[in-house]
Amino acid sequence: MRNILIESLKQTPLESQKMEIVERKGLGHPDYICDAVMDRVSVNLSKEYLEKFGVIMHHNVDKSLLVAGEVETRFGGGSIKKPMLLIFGDRATFEAEGVRIPVREIAIQTAKDWFKENLRFVDPEKHIQYQAEMKPGSSDLVDIFKRREKGKVLGANDTSAAVGYAPLTKTERIVLNTERYVNHKDFKRKNQESGEDVKVMGFRKGNELNLTVSMAFVDRFIENEEDYFKKKADILEDIKGFVEKNTDFKKITVDLNTLDARERGKEGCYLTVLGTSADGADSGQVGRGNRMNGLISLNRPLCSEAAAGKNPVSHVGKIYNLLTYRIANHICETVPGVEEAYIWLLSQIGKPIDQPAIAAAQTVMKPGVSIKDVRKDIDEVINFELENIEKFCMDLAHGKFPIC
Repeated sequence: MRNILIESLKQTPLESQKMEIVERKGLGHPDYICDAVMDRVSVNLSKEYLEKFGVIMHHNVDKSLLVAGEVETRFGGGSIKKPMLLIFGDRATFEAEGVRIPVREIAIQTAKDWFKENLRFVDPEKHIQYQAEMKPGSSDLVDIFKRREKGKVLGANDTSAAVGYAPLTKTERIVLNTERYVNHKDFKRKNQESGEDVKVMGFRKGNELNLTVSMAFVDRFIENEEDYFKKKADILEDIKGFVEKNTDFKKITVDLNTLDARERGKEGCYLTVLGTSADGADSGQVGRGNRMNGLISLNRPLCSEAAAGKNPVSHVGKIYNLLTYRIANHICETVPGVEEAYIWLLSQIGKPIDQPAIAAAQTVMKPGVSIKDVRKDIDEVINFELENIEKFCMDLAHGKFPIC
Protein backbone atom coordinates (compact mmCIF):
# COMPACT_ATOMS: atom_id res chain seq x y z
CA MET A 1 0.00 0.00 0.00
CA ARG A 2 1.32 3.40 -0.94
CA ASN A 3 0.69 6.64 0.88
CA ILE A 4 -1.40 8.46 -1.75
CA LEU A 5 -3.35 11.65 -1.17
CA ILE A 6 -5.87 12.91 -3.72
CA GLU A 7 -7.70 16.20 -3.35
CA SER A 8 -9.52 18.80 -5.40
CA LEU A 9 -8.18 22.35 -5.60
CA LYS A 10 -10.69 25.17 -5.38
CA GLN A 11 -8.89 27.58 -7.68
CA THR A 12 -9.24 29.18 -11.09
CA PRO A 13 -7.39 27.22 -13.79
CA LEU A 14 -4.28 29.10 -14.89
CA GLU A 15 -5.62 29.43 -18.44
CA SER A 16 -8.50 31.49 -17.02
CA GLN A 17 -6.47 33.65 -14.65
CA LYS A 18 -5.78 37.26 -15.64
CA MET A 19 -1.98 37.15 -15.62
CA GLU A 20 0.71 34.64 -16.56
CA ILE A 21 4.51 34.84 -16.93
CA VAL A 22 6.52 32.12 -18.68
CA GLU A 23 10.20 31.95 -19.64
CA ARG A 24 12.31 29.60 -21.72
CA LYS A 25 16.08 29.61 -22.00
CA GLY A 26 17.15 28.29 -25.38
CA LEU A 27 19.75 25.96 -26.83
CA GLY A 28 22.74 28.30 -26.68
CA HIS A 29 21.98 29.93 -23.33
CA PRO A 30 24.85 29.23 -20.89
CA ASP A 31 22.49 27.69 -18.29
CA TYR A 32 20.90 25.45 -20.91
CA ILE A 33 24.35 24.36 -22.07
CA CYS A 34 25.35 23.27 -18.56
CA ASP A 35 22.15 21.31 -18.01
CA ALA A 36 22.26 19.62 -21.40
CA VAL A 37 25.95 18.70 -21.27
CA MET A 38 25.92 17.34 -17.73
CA ASP A 39 22.84 15.24 -18.34
CA ARG A 40 24.49 13.81 -21.45
CA VAL A 41 27.50 12.98 -19.25
CA SER A 42 25.21 11.04 -16.90
CA VAL A 43 23.68 9.18 -19.84
CA ASN A 44 27.09 8.20 -21.21
CA LEU A 45 28.38 7.16 -17.80
CA SER A 46 25.25 5.06 -17.29
CA LYS A 47 25.83 3.30 -20.61
CA GLU A 48 29.48 2.66 -19.69
CA TYR A 49 28.51 1.21 -16.30
CA LEU A 50 25.85 -1.00 -17.88
CA GLU A 51 28.33 -2.29 -20.45
CA LYS A 52 31.05 -3.01 -17.89
CA PHE A 53 29.01 -4.18 -14.88
CA GLY A 54 25.45 -4.80 -16.04
CA VAL A 55 24.13 -2.16 -13.61
CA ILE A 56 24.35 1.60 -13.24
CA MET A 57 26.86 2.57 -10.58
CA HIS A 58 26.79 5.54 -8.23
CA HIS A 59 27.26 8.93 -9.83
CA ASN A 60 25.86 12.44 -9.50
CA VAL A 61 27.43 14.81 -12.00
CA ASP A 62 25.00 17.64 -11.37
CA LYS A 63 27.48 20.40 -10.62
CA SER A 64 28.90 22.42 -13.47
CA LEU A 65 29.97 25.96 -14.28
CA LEU A 66 30.50 27.40 -17.74
CA VAL A 67 32.83 30.38 -17.26
CA ALA A 68 32.42 32.99 -19.96
CA GLY A 69 35.41 33.69 -22.16
CA GLU A 70 36.54 36.99 -23.63
CA VAL A 71 35.88 38.19 -27.17
CA GLU A 72 36.15 41.31 -29.25
CA THR A 73 33.04 41.64 -31.38
CA ARG A 74 33.32 43.47 -34.72
CA PHE A 75 31.07 43.97 -37.70
CA GLY A 76 32.23 41.40 -40.23
CA GLY A 77 33.68 39.09 -37.61
CA GLY A 78 35.34 39.45 -34.23
CA SER A 79 37.99 37.45 -32.43
CA ILE A 80 38.36 35.15 -29.43
CA LYS A 81 40.71 36.61 -26.82
CA LYS A 82 40.17 33.96 -24.12
CA PRO A 83 38.30 30.65 -24.43
CA MET A 84 35.38 29.59 -22.29
CA LEU A 85 36.02 27.23 -19.38
CA LEU A 86 33.69 24.31 -18.62
CA ILE A 87 34.11 22.93 -15.10
CA PHE A 88 32.66 19.51 -14.31
CA GLY A 89 31.73 18.34 -10.77
CA ASP A 90 30.67 16.22 -8.52
CA ARG A 91 30.83 12.44 -7.85
CA ALA A 92 31.14 9.21 -9.82
CA THR A 93 32.36 5.61 -9.61
CA PHE A 94 35.89 5.46 -11.03
CA GLU A 95 36.62 1.80 -10.32
CA ALA A 96 34.71 -1.37 -9.44
CA GLU A 97 35.56 -5.08 -9.50
CA GLY A 98 39.09 -4.13 -10.55
CA VAL A 99 37.84 -2.32 -13.67
CA ARG A 100 38.70 1.36 -14.19
CA ILE A 101 36.13 3.71 -15.68
CA PRO A 102 37.61 6.77 -17.48
CA VAL A 103 35.10 9.17 -15.93
CA ARG A 104 36.93 12.41 -16.71
CA GLU A 105 37.68 11.38 -20.27
CA ILE A 106 34.03 10.41 -20.86
CA ALA A 107 32.84 13.75 -19.45
CA ILE A 108 35.15 15.85 -21.62
CA GLN A 109 34.48 13.89 -24.82
CA THR A 110 30.74 14.08 -24.15
CA ALA A 111 30.94 17.85 -23.85
CA LYS A 112 32.96 18.16 -27.06
CA ASP A 113 30.44 16.03 -28.93
CA TRP A 114 27.51 18.09 -27.59
CA PHE A 115 29.07 21.40 -28.68
CA LYS A 116 29.87 20.00 -32.10
CA GLU A 117 26.28 18.80 -32.58
CA ASN A 118 24.45 21.87 -31.25
CA LEU A 119 26.44 25.10 -31.62
CA ARG A 120 27.46 25.78 -35.21
CA PHE A 121 30.29 28.22 -34.53
CA VAL A 122 31.84 26.75 -31.38
CA ASP A 123 34.95 24.68 -32.00
CA PRO A 124 35.15 22.45 -28.90
CA GLU A 125 38.90 22.04 -29.33
CA LYS A 126 39.74 25.75 -29.69
CA HIS A 127 37.02 27.76 -28.00
CA ILE A 128 36.59 25.82 -24.73
CA GLN A 129 38.91 24.60 -22.01
CA TYR A 130 37.83 21.76 -19.71
CA GLN A 131 38.38 21.17 -16.02
CA ALA A 132 37.07 17.83 -14.68
CA GLU A 133 36.71 17.88 -10.88
CA MET A 134 34.66 14.71 -10.30
CA LYS A 135 35.67 12.63 -7.28
CA PRO A 136 34.59 9.23 -5.89
CA GLY A 137 31.33 9.24 -3.94
CA SER A 138 30.88 9.03 -0.17
CA SER A 139 30.79 5.51 1.26
CA ASP A 140 27.20 5.67 2.55
CA LEU A 141 25.74 6.80 -0.78
CA VAL A 142 27.86 4.32 -2.73
CA ASP A 143 26.61 1.57 -0.42
CA ILE A 144 23.02 2.17 -1.56
CA PHE A 145 24.05 0.65 -4.89
CA LYS A 146 25.54 -2.40 -3.15
CA ARG A 147 22.27 -3.12 -1.33
CA ARG A 148 20.42 -3.84 -4.56
CA GLU A 149 18.26 -6.95 -4.27
CA LYS A 150 17.31 -8.84 -7.39
CA GLY A 151 13.96 -7.69 -8.71
CA LYS A 152 13.79 -4.67 -6.41
CA VAL A 153 14.39 -0.99 -7.05
CA LEU A 154 17.09 0.98 -5.27
CA GLY A 155 16.57 3.12 -2.22
CA ALA A 156 16.46 6.89 -2.63
CA ASN A 157 19.81 8.58 -2.12
CA ASP A 158 18.22 11.79 -0.86
CA THR A 159 15.23 13.09 1.03
CA SER A 160 13.75 15.33 -1.60
CA ALA A 161 10.47 16.59 -3.02
CA ALA A 162 9.34 17.29 -6.58
CA VAL A 163 6.27 18.70 -8.25
CA GLY A 164 4.98 18.56 -11.81
CA TYR A 165 1.85 19.71 -13.58
CA ALA A 166 -0.26 19.37 -16.70
CA PRO A 167 -1.52 20.42 -19.15
CA LEU A 168 0.45 23.32 -20.57
CA THR A 169 -1.42 26.56 -21.13
CA LYS A 170 -1.40 28.12 -24.59
CA THR A 171 1.04 30.74 -23.24
CA GLU A 172 3.43 28.01 -22.13
CA ARG A 173 3.08 26.21 -25.45
CA ILE A 174 3.81 29.26 -27.60
CA VAL A 175 6.84 30.26 -25.48
CA LEU A 176 8.24 26.74 -25.80
CA ASN A 177 7.49 26.45 -29.51
CA THR A 178 8.83 29.90 -30.39
CA GLU A 179 12.28 29.07 -29.03
CA ARG A 180 12.24 25.71 -30.76
CA TYR A 181 11.24 27.40 -34.00
CA VAL A 182 14.06 29.96 -34.03
CA ASN A 183 16.63 27.33 -33.04
CA HIS A 184 15.49 24.83 -35.65
CA LYS A 185 18.03 23.99 -38.34
CA ASP A 186 15.70 25.31 -41.07
CA PHE A 187 15.51 28.72 -39.39
CA LYS A 188 19.29 28.82 -38.97
CA ARG A 189 19.87 27.99 -42.64
CA LYS A 190 17.58 30.85 -43.61
CA ASN A 191 18.97 33.27 -40.99
CA GLN A 192 22.60 32.27 -40.49
CA GLU A 193 23.25 35.44 -38.45
CA SER A 194 20.86 34.13 -35.78
CA GLY A 195 22.80 32.66 -32.85
CA GLU A 196 21.62 29.77 -30.69
CA ASP A 197 21.60 31.84 -27.50
CA VAL A 198 17.89 32.66 -27.31
CA LYS A 199 15.59 33.49 -24.43
CA VAL A 200 11.83 33.92 -24.75
CA MET A 201 9.84 35.67 -22.03
CA GLY A 202 6.07 35.52 -22.32
CA PHE A 203 3.64 37.75 -20.46
CA ARG A 204 -0.09 37.24 -20.79
CA LYS A 205 -2.61 39.79 -19.56
CA GLY A 206 -6.10 38.49 -20.09
CA ASN A 207 -6.20 37.46 -23.74
CA GLU A 208 -3.25 39.62 -24.77
CA LEU A 209 0.23 38.18 -25.20
CA ASN A 210 3.60 39.92 -25.18
CA LEU A 211 6.74 37.99 -26.10
CA THR A 212 10.16 39.48 -25.47
CA VAL A 213 12.79 37.57 -27.40
CA SER A 214 16.52 37.88 -26.77
CA MET A 215 18.65 36.50 -29.60
CA ALA A 216 22.40 36.65 -30.03
CA PHE A 217 23.55 37.69 -33.51
CA VAL A 218 26.76 36.26 -35.00
CA ASP A 219 28.95 39.23 -35.91
CA ARG A 220 30.65 37.69 -38.95
CA PHE A 221 27.33 37.92 -40.81
CA ILE A 222 26.68 41.57 -39.92
CA GLU A 223 28.35 44.19 -42.13
CA ASN A 224 27.50 47.29 -40.14
CA GLU A 225 24.88 48.84 -37.87
CA GLU A 226 22.40 49.37 -40.71
CA ASP A 227 22.75 45.73 -41.75
CA TYR A 228 22.17 44.61 -38.16
CA PHE A 229 18.90 46.48 -37.78
CA LYS A 230 17.69 45.38 -41.22
CA LYS A 231 18.32 41.71 -40.45
CA LYS A 232 16.85 42.12 -36.99
CA ALA A 233 13.67 43.58 -38.52
CA ASP A 234 13.40 40.68 -40.97
CA ILE A 235 13.82 38.11 -38.20
CA LEU A 236 11.30 39.91 -36.01
CA GLU A 237 8.69 39.76 -38.79
CA ASP A 238 9.43 36.05 -39.23
CA ILE A 239 8.91 35.39 -35.51
CA LYS A 240 5.72 37.46 -35.45
CA GLY A 241 4.37 35.47 -38.37
CA PHE A 242 5.10 32.19 -36.61
CA VAL A 243 3.47 33.29 -33.36
CA GLU A 244 0.35 34.69 -35.04
CA LYS A 245 -0.04 31.49 -37.04
CA ASN A 246 0.38 29.18 -34.08
CA THR A 247 -1.74 30.75 -31.36
CA ASP A 248 -5.01 32.65 -31.09
CA PHE A 249 -4.62 35.50 -28.61
CA LYS A 250 -6.77 38.58 -29.18
CA LYS A 251 -3.65 40.77 -29.33
CA ILE A 252 -0.03 39.71 -29.86
CA THR A 253 3.09 41.84 -29.40
CA VAL A 254 6.58 40.53 -30.12
CA ASP A 255 9.77 42.44 -29.28
CA LEU A 256 13.34 41.45 -30.15
CA ASN A 257 16.58 42.54 -28.46
CA THR A 258 15.09 45.52 -26.65
CA LEU A 259 18.46 46.71 -25.28
CA ASP A 260 19.55 47.70 -28.80
CA ALA A 261 20.17 51.38 -29.53
CA ARG A 262 20.75 52.96 -32.91
CA GLU A 263 23.74 55.22 -33.61
CA ARG A 264 25.88 53.52 -31.00
CA GLY A 265 27.72 51.21 -33.38
CA LYS A 266 28.37 47.65 -32.25
CA GLU A 267 27.79 48.66 -28.61
CA GLY A 268 24.14 49.22 -29.52
CA CYS A 269 23.74 45.75 -31.08
CA TYR A 270 23.53 42.31 -29.49
CA LEU A 271 26.58 40.75 -31.16
CA THR A 272 28.50 37.61 -30.32
CA VAL A 273 31.37 35.89 -32.08
CA LEU A 274 30.14 32.33 -31.57
CA GLY A 275 26.37 32.67 -31.23
CA THR A 276 26.31 32.31 -27.44
CA SER A 277 26.79 35.00 -24.82
CA ALA A 278 29.07 32.56 -23.01
CA ASP A 279 31.79 33.50 -25.49
CA GLY A 280 32.37 36.77 -23.71
CA ALA A 281 29.52 37.98 -21.49
CA ASP A 282 27.49 35.48 -19.48
CA SER A 283 28.44 32.40 -17.47
CA GLY A 284 26.16 29.41 -16.89
CA GLN A 285 25.40 26.93 -14.16
CA VAL A 286 23.47 23.68 -13.73
CA GLY A 287 20.02 24.16 -12.20
CA ARG A 288 19.44 27.77 -13.24
CA GLY A 289 17.71 26.91 -16.49
CA ASN A 290 14.39 25.42 -17.52
CA ARG A 291 12.36 23.02 -15.43
CA MET A 292 11.79 19.48 -16.64
CA ASN A 293 9.10 20.43 -19.15
CA GLY A 294 11.41 23.00 -20.77
CA LEU A 295 9.87 26.06 -19.13
CA ILE A 296 10.14 28.39 -16.17
CA SER A 297 6.49 29.13 -15.39
CA LEU A 298 6.27 31.63 -12.57
CA ASN A 299 2.58 30.95 -11.86
CA ARG A 300 3.26 27.27 -11.21
CA PRO A 301 4.87 25.50 -8.25
CA LEU A 302 8.53 24.78 -9.06
CA CYS A 303 10.95 22.22 -7.67
CA SER A 304 14.30 23.65 -6.58
CA GLU A 305 16.23 20.46 -7.45
CA ALA A 306 18.52 20.40 -10.48
CA ALA A 307 17.78 17.15 -12.31
CA ALA A 308 20.53 17.41 -14.94
CA GLY A 309 23.39 15.00 -14.31
CA LYS A 310 21.89 13.18 -11.34
CA ASN A 311 21.92 9.40 -11.60
CA PRO A 312 18.72 7.93 -13.04
CA VAL A 313 18.20 4.95 -10.72
CA SER A 314 18.36 6.25 -7.16
CA HIS A 315 18.46 10.04 -7.19
CA VAL A 316 14.89 11.20 -6.77
CA GLY A 317 16.02 14.74 -7.55
CA LYS A 318 16.02 13.50 -11.13
CA ILE A 319 13.56 10.62 -11.11
CA TYR A 320 10.71 12.33 -9.26
CA ASN A 321 11.36 15.62 -11.02
CA LEU A 322 10.48 14.04 -14.37
CA LEU A 323 8.00 11.46 -13.09
CA THR A 324 5.70 14.09 -11.57
CA TYR A 325 5.20 15.67 -15.01
CA ARG A 326 4.66 12.24 -16.55
CA ILE A 327 1.99 11.33 -13.98
CA ALA A 328 0.27 14.71 -14.33
CA ASN A 329 0.09 14.31 -18.11
CA HIS A 330 -1.12 10.72 -17.77
CA ILE A 331 -3.96 11.85 -15.51
CA CYS A 332 -5.02 14.73 -17.76
CA GLU A 333 -4.98 12.51 -20.85
CA THR A 334 -6.90 9.56 -19.38
CA VAL A 335 -9.07 10.73 -16.48
CA PRO A 336 -12.21 12.57 -17.65
CA GLY A 337 -13.17 15.79 -15.92
CA VAL A 338 -9.67 16.83 -14.80
CA GLU A 339 -8.81 20.33 -16.02
CA GLU A 340 -5.41 20.67 -14.30
CA ALA A 341 -3.29 18.24 -12.31
CA TYR A 342 -0.47 18.96 -9.88
CA ILE A 343 1.56 15.97 -8.69
CA TRP A 344 3.82 15.96 -5.64
CA LEU A 345 6.29 13.22 -4.70
CA LEU A 346 8.40 13.17 -1.54
CA SER A 347 11.16 10.64 -0.91
CA GLN A 348 12.85 9.49 2.25
CA ILE A 349 16.52 8.65 1.94
CA GLY A 350 17.16 4.92 1.87
CA LYS A 351 13.53 3.98 1.21
CA PRO A 352 12.61 2.32 -2.13
CA ILE A 353 11.98 4.88 -4.83
CA ASP A 354 8.69 3.19 -5.77
CA GLN A 355 7.42 3.81 -2.24
CA PRO A 356 7.49 7.58 -1.76
CA ALA A 357 6.80 9.01 1.68
CA ILE A 358 3.84 10.75 0.02
CA ALA A 359 2.40 10.84 -3.47
CA ALA A 360 -0.18 13.59 -3.79
CA ALA A 361 -2.46 14.60 -6.61
CA GLN A 362 -4.13 18.00 -6.50
CA THR A 363 -6.60 18.52 -9.31
CA VAL A 364 -8.73 21.33 -10.66
CA MET A 365 -11.95 19.72 -11.82
CA LYS A 366 -14.12 20.79 -14.71
CA PRO A 367 -17.55 22.23 -13.83
CA GLY A 368 -20.01 19.55 -12.79
CA VAL A 369 -17.36 16.89 -12.08
CA SER A 370 -16.56 15.81 -8.52
CA ILE A 371 -13.23 14.46 -7.34
CA LYS A 372 -15.19 11.55 -5.85
CA ASP A 373 -16.08 10.44 -9.37
CA VAL A 374 -12.47 10.05 -10.46
CA ARG A 375 -10.51 9.41 -7.26
CA LYS A 376 -10.12 5.70 -8.06
CA ASP A 377 -8.92 6.46 -11.61
CA ILE A 378 -6.30 8.92 -10.36
CA ASP A 379 -5.11 6.44 -7.74
CA GLU A 380 -4.70 3.79 -10.43
CA VAL A 381 -2.59 6.11 -12.61
CA ILE A 382 -0.26 6.97 -9.73
CA ASN A 383 0.15 3.32 -8.72
CA PHE A 384 0.73 2.28 -12.33
CA GLU A 385 3.52 4.81 -12.84
CA LEU A 386 5.22 3.91 -9.55
CA GLU A 387 4.95 0.19 -10.24
CA ASN A 388 6.70 0.76 -13.58
CA ILE A 389 9.35 3.10 -12.20
CA GLU A 390 12.23 0.74 -13.00
CA LYS A 391 11.49 0.89 -16.74
CA PHE A 392 11.10 4.66 -16.45
CA CYS A 393 14.53 4.88 -14.80
CA MET A 394 16.16 2.85 -17.57
CA ASP A 395 14.59 5.15 -20.16
CA LEU A 396 16.10 8.06 -18.25
CA ALA A 397 19.46 6.30 -18.23
CA HIS A 398 19.38 6.06 -22.03
CA GLY A 399 18.46 9.71 -22.47
CA LYS A 400 14.95 9.11 -23.79
CA PHE A 401 13.48 12.05 -21.89
CA PRO A 402 14.86 15.58 -22.40
CA ILE A 403 15.55 17.44 -19.17
CA CYS A 404 15.72 21.03 -20.42
